[in-house]
Amino acid sequence: MAGKTFPWVLTASVPWADGPQYTRGTHDGLPLLSYGCAPRAKLATYRQLRAMGLRPNGQDPVAVLYVRHNASGKTSFASLYLIEKAAPVRPMTPAKWTALAKANLARRICRICGKDPLYVLPTSTGLCWPCFAAETAVSDTVDCGTADDWAEAA
Repeated sequence: MAGKTFPWVLTASVPWADGPQYTRGTHDGLPLLSYGCAPRAKLATYRQLRAMGLRPNGQDPVAVLYVRHNASGKTSFASLYLIEKAAPVRPMTPAKWTALAKANLARRICRICGKDPLYVLPTSTGLCWPCFAAETAVSDTVDCGTADDWAEAA
């Protein structure tokens, strides 16, 4: 079953080129480009900018990239930004590193024993594995009585 088709349209003006360009129409008011058609030297997705050590710098997206996945038939959309308007990523300050270290440490402290097991604890329990095993063993144990109780009942 085929998905929606996006026909080629001659777009009068686009921010990344001087003259008209062929696009796949518009999506949310922005030019739509199919996979492999975006000029890699001028446009990049957010993740591509981060890989280059850049950030969008507050600019709005200038185009939308779409990718159709053959196996699932789904279509994904990604915003494209101008590389020339991107700015370098802000460096981490000592205060940011300290805050990040405290946040990561808080994810590793067991709420029962208060120890750091040197791994990130599951968010569902907040317990290290020994405490989790001890807590579930106590709650899963059912008092069935002794063999003498069973003999007397019979």
